[in-house]
Amino acid sequence: MSKQPLPQMPRWDGPLSHPFYSHVVKRIIDFLFALILLIPGCIIMLPLAIWVKLDSHGPVLYKAVRGGYHNQPFYIYKFRSMIVDAEKNGAQFSTKNDSRITKVGKFIRATRLDELPQLFNILVGEMSLVGPRPERPRFVEQFKEEIPRYMIKHQVRPGLTGWAQVNGYRGDSSIRKRIEYDLFYIENWTMSFDIKIMLLTIFKGFINKNAY
Repeated sequence: MSKQPLPQMPRWDGPLSHPFYSHVVKRIIDFLFALILLIPGCIIMLPLAIWVKLDSHGPVLYKAVRGGYHNQPFYIYKFRSMIVDAEKNGAQFSTKNDSRITKVGKFIRATRLDELPQLFNILVGEMSLVGPRPERPRFVEQFKEEIPRYMIKHQVRPGLTGWAQVNGYRGDSSIRKRIEYDLFYIENWTMSFDIKIMLLTIFKGFINKNAY
């Protein structure tokens, strides 16, 4: 994974544009909550890992490059939900009844349990508990040309969950609406907003008809 120069970012102003909130307050919250969640998370992840391994050939974990804070690349980790070499012909969005998705994969994608390993991404500071979901570099290059202010989402750490996701914009849903919700979150961030999104994730965010 090569390191590229920081791209020029659009100017913006909001709570998370101030280092104290983005680098101190939010980072402390992320670290403490991720550490707490890892205790029950590890209990869930062990049987999930065995299930994934028994269900299909290949590694338990899937890692892929994503555009992170300031669009710097990092490896995101998930439980593997697709067959090996699912993207041998290049990155592409999953679709309904996608033949690449395994039997276990359908369940863990729908419930978002495939994303539990990202707690480790949060611990090391590559991700946040709440924020815009990270995208593959190929699509970042595409969307930044098509969607106004798209690159503002890269001025904050990507999240395990987000305002767009709890409002149903994930999987096969409108990219423009996702960005609209991401920008609203970034420009209106408060600690209470993060708590609200985390609670909504627990109560309704894990199951979504667009998650496949």
